Amino acid sequence: MTANTADVSNVYIALQSNDDTRPIIDAITEANPHAVVSRFPAMVKIDAPGHLTIVRALVSDKLGRDWDLQEIHLNLISLCGNIDEDDDAFTLRWND
Repeated sequence: MTANTADVSNVYIALQSNDDTRPIIDAITEANPHAVVSRFPAMVKIDAPGHLTIVRALVSDKLGRDWDLQEIHLNLISLCGNIDEDDDAFTLRWND
């Protein structure tokens, strides 16, 4: 490793793959263009270097209805990173 190389750890979220999560996944990928989406038969895993943010208003727009961030737990399989959550966003990152 050289002195110019940054050591960035990935965070991820894994959600069930179903009709309820498709708009959520679309909103996550729109808000996080640096994220990598891996699709499996029953799960979608989204990895991102450094941080990953789920924006409530963006998910609401995709769903066509008001969406509460707590609804993410209905289809959540796993996540990796420290959680920073308020009424408007759910962010995963590693704290320094």
